[in-house]
Amino acid sequence: MIKLTTSNLRGDIYGGLTAGVVALPLALAMGVASGLGPIAGLYGAIFVGFFAALFGGTEPQVSGPTGPMTVVVAGLAASLAAATGDSANLGLIFTAIMLAGLLQIVMGVFRLGEYIRLVPYPVISGFMSGIGGIIIILQISPMLGHAAPAGTVDALLYTPTALAGMNIMALVIGGVSLAVALKWPKSLGKYVPGPLAALIIGTVLSVVIGGVPILGEIPSGLPEFQMPRFTSATLPLILQAGFVLALLGAIDSLLTSLVADNMTRTRHDSNRELIGQGIGNTFAGLFGGTAGAGATMRTVVNIRTGGATRISGMIHAVFLLAIVLGLGPLASYIPNAALAGILVKVGLDIIDWSYLKNAHRGPRWDLILMIIVLGMTIFVDLITAVAVGVVLAAIAFVQQVARDQMERLRATHLISDNATPRELELLKEAGDKLTVFDFSGPLSFGAAADLGHHARSIFKDGTMALLMDFSRVPFLDVSAALAVETIANDAHIGSRDIFICGMNSAVKEVLNALKADKHLHDPHFFDSREKAMEAALQAIRTKQAAA
Repeated sequence: MIKLTTSNLRGDIYGGLTAGVVALPLALAMGVASGLGPIAGLYGAIFVGFFAALFGGTEPQVSGPTGPMTVVVAGLAASLAAATGDSANLGLIFTAIMLAGLLQIVMGVFRLGEYIRLVPYPVISGFMSGIGGIIIILQISPMLGHAAPAGTVDALLYTPTALAGMNIMALVIGGVSLAVALKWPKSLGKYVPGPLAALIIGTVLSVVIGGVPILGEIPSGLPEFQMPRFTSATLPLILQAGFVLALLGAIDSLLTSLVADNMTRTRHDSNRELIGQGIGNTFAGLFGGTAGAGATMRTVVNIRTGGATRISGMIHAVFLLAIVLGLGPLASYIPNAALAGILVKVGLDIIDWSYLKNAHRGPRWDLILMIIVLGMTIFVDLITAVAVGVVLAAIAFVQQVARDQMERLRATHLISDNATPRELELLKEAGDKLTVFDFSGPLSFGAAADLGHHARSIFKDGTMALLMDFSRVPFLDVSAALAVETIANDAHIGSRDIFICGMNSAVKEVLNALKADKHLHDPHFFDSREKAMEAALQAIRTKQAAA
């Protein structure tokens, strides 16, 4: 249920207007960089900004075109142009954006928001820094007075040509705009945000100097409805782009939500936020806007200038709509180089400098993982980079957990750290004829293979009985269950006894369902470790007497 409160109306109005001023140059720049044009950037900021604020789960969040979303849209435009031979595939691109919005709604409805937080930080850092690098690389040519090539590699390859034919005036305007965006005093930023100052100064320089590429005529007025369309040849590209946009938009938005939580000491609803972002992107695709997500800088500006509720984000969107309806002709004089300078600042802000500066002091594998994801983001594609990063991180984590489990097992197989005096007495009497395995937690599939080998090596050392303590094992997967079966089978072949204690019903059910308990006999199951050890000692005495 949507709940609007006017208890902070004055702060929300000021915060929303200030965020709108900051969003104006960024929306124009993101629209140009996406390949859809400046008006698409504004429409994206309007539709995503309004509906994500109205239906989202982060009260003060301001949404609109962001670096990650812009990079994917630009890549889709290039891919569609290569596949169809037509660079004007706007309808197909808007279809992908609408699809991304629908996927985000589905993600929110099925409560997938909390799972996105499971992406490891080095992976997030790597692809965010990679996106920052892509944005900067793509602005090299516009800063030199040339049109921006479609892809990162193409942009790098085109750089020598752009340098050879550079437009000095464009470089000056781009450099000045970048310098203003980077160094604009905070005291003045309270009244005129740095990006807006860079846009104004760059535009004035362009009018005075002349001879540099400008945006040109920008459509004004209300947007037109875009009927979704696709062909059999372009459907795979649209589906892939829609999925990537939905995933990156979700990650981008929820990371911004965490920033907002830290600043406001509140807690956002991640699933509701995904639904709000999805509704916003669906409308953006239907009405000619580029894709958007929660925008960190605009959200921070909103909060710092008084915005506290969803009304502030809605006011930001309404302000931009007023700009579109009234000031379109003035925006046509904005030089491409000025927008490029602003985007370079955006790219620099996206790069995770804090982690890069300190990464060498942390775990080496995390640094390697971040570099792999960063490189793949820039030179391959975003979804492959994230997928490979998550898989590598999961494998490394499982390997580390398995190693720790086996080390703990080796360190405690003679006696666990929580043994009672009676258990110590029983173990001393049994000597090396009894081995106790205290698994001390869930058995991962990574440790399952080594578990059987470890038990087999102990059997070779003269052990006559093995006690497996499952007291702290809440569940088993298939790999661990089959490892237990292997241990039991080896013990049966070697005429050694296995005793079990502390096994819960869930673990028993798994073993039974997989027929992995045929050598685990009911008389050898005990509730307490002490009783199991007494039974094991009695079995050892019987065997020794018989021998």
